[in-house]
Amino acid sequence: MYARRKHMYFAMMGLCIGLFVLAWGVVRLWSIPAAVAMCVVAMVIPPAAAIVANRRGPDDRWWDDPSGDRKSDEWWDELDGKKRRP
Repeated sequence: MYARRKHMYFAMMGLCIGLFVLAWGVVRLWSIPAAVAMCVVAMVIPPAAAIVANRRGPDDRWWDDPSGDRKSDEWWDELDGKKRRP
C-alpha cells in the first residue's frame, strides 16, 4: 500500500509542476486568465497530494500497536473496552 500512495503522490506533484510550466510557458501566450486558472488548480494539488500520501490504509494497523508504557496502554485498552492479555 505504501508504494501505491508514494506513486500517487509523485504523479500528483508531477501534474502540479506540469500545470505551472504549461500555464506560464505556453498558455499565457494565448490567454492569461486561462493560465491563472491553471495555476489555481495547480495550487490545490499539493495539499491534496499530502493528504493522499499520509492516508492510512486498512492494512496499516498503527492504532493497535502498544506504546510501550504499560499504564498508558492499560488505560487506553480500558477506554476502548479491550481485555488485556497478561
